[in-house]
Amino acid sequence: MLHELLLALVGYTGDLIIDEREHHKSLGICLSPDAPISEQRSFKLASDISFIDPSERDLIEKLITLGFYYRELDRFATKSRNLSWIRAADVSPLDRASELSNPKSGKPSVYRRAIANGLVEILSVYKSAVLQLEQKLLSETMPILATVTQGLNKFFVILPPLYELILEIERDDIRGGQLLNLLHKRCHCGVPELQACIQRLLWHGHQVLYNQLSSWMIYGILQDQHGEFFIRRQEDRDVEYGSSISDTSEKLARLSTVDTSLTDWHLGFHIFLDMLPEYIHMRVAESILFAGKAIRVLRNPSPAIQFQDALSNQQTKKGSQKFHGSAVGVPFQKEVFLDVKTIGEELLPQSVADKIETMLLDLKESSEFHKRSFECSVDSIRAIAASHLWQLVVVRADLNGHLKALKDYFLLAKGDFFQCFLEESRQLMRLPPRQSTAEADLMVPFQLAAIKTIGEEDKYFSRVSLQMPSFGITVKSSQRDIPKTKAYTDGSSETSVGGWDGIALEYSVDWPLQLFFTQEVLSKYRRIFQYLLRLKRTQMELEKSWASVMHQEHTYFAKHRKDQMNCSISQPPQQCFRPMWRVREHMAFLIRNLQFYIQVDVIESQWNVLQSHIQDSRDFTELVGFHQEYLSALISQSFLDIGSVSRILDSIMTLCLQFCWNIENQESSQNTSELERITEEFNKKSNSLYTILRSSRLAGSQRAPFLRRFLLRMNFNSFFEATARGVLNVVRPRPSLPVLNQQ
Repeated sequence: MLHELLLALVGYTGDLIIDEREHHKSLGICLSPDAPISEQRSFKLASDISFIDPSERDLIEKLITLGFYYRELDRFATKSRNLSWIRAADVSPLDRASELSNPKSGKPSVYRRAIANGLVEILSVYKSAVLQLEQKLLSETMPILATVTQGLNKFFVILPPLYELILEIERDDIRGGQLLNLLHKRCHCGVPELQACIQRLLWHGHQVLYNQLSSWMIYGILQDQHGEFFIRRQEDRDVEYGSSISDTSEKLARLSTVDTSLTDWHLGFHIFLDMLPEYIHMRVAESILFAGKAIRVLRNPSPAIQFQDALSNQQTKKGSQKFHGSAVGVPFQKEVFLDVKTIGEELLPQSVADKIETMLLDLKESSEFHKRSFECSVDSIRAIAASHLWQLVVVRADLNGHLKALKDYFLLAKGDFFQCFLEESRQLMRLPPRQSTAEADLMVPFQLAAIKTIGEEDKYFSRVSLQMPSFGITVKSSQRDIPKTKAYTDGSSETSVGGWDGIALEYSVDWPLQLFFTQEVLSKYRRIFQYLLRLKRTQMELEKSWASVMHQEHTYFAKHRKDQMNCSISQPPQQCFRPMWRVREHMAFLIRNLQFYIQVDVIESQWNVLQSHIQDSRDFTELVGFHQEYLSALISQSFLDIGSVSRILDSIMTLCLQFCWNIENQESSQNTSELERITEEFNKKSNSLYTILRSSRLAGSQRAPFLRRFLLRMNFNSFFEATARGVLNVVRPRPSLPVLNQQ
């Protein structure tokens, strides 16, 4: 009987100790390894045994539960360590995606296999204890059950919790990072023996995690055949949420049709929160994601980098080609192209990869998981990757030169170029843009301005191109004859002259600068450019209107000088509009101060801050953050993110243009009422603008630190404050045209 008890302790039942599941089926054979884990203890002492005392029966019943736990743990370990799935590893990506979308498909798990290896170690200790008991019982003349109980007593606190653990794993299909999370929670118990066993299981699970981290953070390769790592490819997530593979491919193709490294960087990988252990902070997971993506970029450089140096040399020699299109068409000799592998080794030297491997190996060899050491190592690896990526983007790809080019052209730092462009295109912009030829029409003044103002040493201008978006909305504006414009825009599909406000710039960016200048970043630059160009155009029109009318008056007086001496001529036609010049001066005063505030107080100050950050930083992610702060500051301090202010500014610029066109093209006082309406609207809008900007929400906050200077320039003689108070109280009547005539 003792031998049958010892056999039952290692999972083999017989006539005295039976398995109720087998007994009920009358099979008399062992269960299949693929059978589910039993949720009830099925090892029982045969009921027809009468020669055992009740006390001994209770003791044997208690002992054989260890045999049941052993058998179920051993079955779980055998099933999890089954490597038959390797023979079917050559499945297509579509089959693997469909497998990932079915969480109950019984797919293999590398993490479960690692945990099973740890269970085998623990069960081997238990099996050795049973063998020692057998030797001890055979050596005794009077063997007793107390010897068995004494020898296996410590396993009563180990095997039952482990059985509950595998039961939960099997029932809830726990795998990957979820399994590590479960083991980490179970480690916090008050039983030292059980804690040591679960920590050993967690150690085995972490071996798989460290192997995946090594593959990802040293070579940029994602080793995760069964979707258990917390970093996944984008298509896996698309499959889970019902998105088709073709949609994902189209999305990646739109981002870049040439460089797969760009698609991997922007859309290729993401953090899968379901597999992220709770003891790994989200910040650490993002650092791991960034480090792996950076290593992929450094180890797989784009073919475009092979001829960047030659491209620069060709542009220096043939700078005149920048006015005739992109320089990509410049022919290159075969000897220019370098070996991609050699460039990859330059971007990420082997010594750096060995250093990363050493840090991960130290973590892997540690007997326990130390959160602080893990986070410090991850931060160090992220810093290494970010530093080498900084070297690639900032130094090798000349990031600062491109930032300066964006400032010159998108932020209108090259004022002479845009002044010339607006002057050359002034007559064109007096007419509505034509949908079919608007962009081609603008290219003529654009190239003329470039020839006059851009030197051949400017190697960045070839990357700038002018675009006119498709016209979908007619911007309300004015033409030479206001009544005709309204009828024209109501009855035609053509756009009004306000359609020119959609002029945009495009900037061609090569690898690896697409990592820095994303489409979102370039769209912010385009938004600021459209605002600044419209502001500069308004300022130029106000100046041109004054010059044009003064020229007309001088011509008129020179022609009729003799009649003037004889006092036989009436008042010149422009004389009736002289009261409006004070209004024009008010408009020009507001526009000039707004333009000075944005260009000097906002753009230049923020540019200096960005330059200081670039000089001090050696981290790519820090630079991305600083650049985002730079753009956000430009948008917020220019009030583009405040709907009420931006709408008022749009209205003011529209009113200024309407005013200029009316003044220049009227030969009588028939539209004096229209000018008075424009004057009235401008006064209301300008006072509303001042009232909003001087509010404590803006002037008293840190979002616009130089706003008080702008308000001081506007209200240096308290004019705006007095008129704005009148608007708020609705007591002070608006000045009429005769009042404006007083000099």
